[in-house]
Amino acid sequence: MSPDSSTVPFPELVSLADKLLEESDDNVELLAKKIGSLDAGVRNELMVSDLLNAYQVFYYYFRTVPDELVKERMELEPASSLPRGLKIDEVEFLELFFVMRDHKPLIIVSDGEKPVATFSGGNAYSDGMQYLENPEYSE
Repeated sequence: MSPDSSTVPFPELVSLADKLLEESDDNVELLAKKIGSLDAGVRNELMVSDLLNAYQVFYYYFRTVPDELVKERMELEPASSLPRGLKIDEVEFLELFFVMRDHKPLIIVSDGEKPVATFSGGNAYSDGMQYLENPEYSE
């Protein structure tokens, strides 16, 4: 997210993010609840900004904690990387991406060249992991 393209003044968004992070004190569950209480427009901007990390956004949408390596990968990436897609896991020849498209979280399974399955909704991550682990039984 570029500060220039925001409908919420960037300094206001920064202040809000600082307040949310301070009040939640590294508790991702509490942060998710606070994010959920925001106006949809503000929340949408925050979810693809440099002010949150990808894991905080992931947890907000899926309310699950992935394995430690996946969690650490997402903690190191800003939420602003999500519109392009963030590879969060891989099994053999398949890769799992977390993507924000039109304010909607998606889990996309790719064969390295093209998407082979896309999942949305609250179970998207678990559905994507199930596909990743057993692609021959999916579809």
